[in-house]
Amino acid sequence: MSLIERVQKISSTLTGTENRLVAELMQAPREIALGTSAEFAARIGAHEATTSRLARKLGFASYAAFRDALRAEFLSTGSPSHRVTQTLSGMQEKGYLPQLIADEIAALSRLSDYVQDAQILEAARMLNRERVFLFARGNAEALAVLMDRRLRRMGLATVLLRGDPRDLAEQLLTLGPADAVMLFAFRRQPRDYARIVDLARQRGAASLAVSGSLGPALSPTPDQLLAAPRMGGRDGFQTLGVPMAICNALVLALAAERGAPALDLLEKLGALIGYFED
Repeated sequence: MSLIERVQKISSTLTGTENRLVAELMQAPREIALGTSAEFAARIGAHEATTSRLARKLGFASYAAFRDALRAEFLSTGSPSHRVTQTLSGMQEKGYLPQLIADEIAALSRLSDYVQDAQILEAARMLNRERVFLFARGNAEALAVLMDRRLRRMGLATVLLRGDPRDLAEQLLTLGPADAVMLFAFRRQPRDYARIVDLARQRGAASLAVSGSLGPALSPTPDQLLAAPRMGGRDGFQTLGVPMAICNALVLALAAERGAPALDLLEKLGALIGYFED
């Protein structure tokens, strides 16, 4: 059982302090795997005993056993080169493109088992706000840029959250109850995810996260979560096909939610594109 699966299994029983430990663990599993229980507890200002209690809740006999499992899961398989190598080893006989297509189709065919249309409609209503703030790190930034453009084309004001903590503070300064925050998180919980969701809650803004298998372990939990496994195994190369399908469904549902005004703007956009391309 992976760490994420263990967290999912006990998520409803975690205390506030344990939830903070889990959030820290999702952000920096490799660092915690290399450190001591005291160092783990110190990351959130908790007593060392809380880390041992969390380890036992997760099904480990001791903190040492928990740390060994962390090392096996994140230190031996965490590098990008390892993930690509693992995937290549299974593709060379079948062919790269045929195998990639087959794996992507399999992942997409399971998508509706994890995300239902009612959730897409609810998420679209949530995004139909005064402004939408978008947050992603790493490869997921491509999805944030995609959504930024698609939302602007329908007349929504957007803020793409980028940069260091000071930049984030400036960009989120005017976040309020008329706004929504859309976040992306896949292999691990991004740094600043927890702070952004907490801030949204404090300010009365809605929060929506698009994620993979990590989704149920995100802490704090967003107001709305759209999570489905991506193509490829945990130890292999994974694509953005599944979360991109979720984003495209959201865009279409949002266009229906906004109705004629959104379609009118798209019509005007087409005319403006023609104007500038002449």
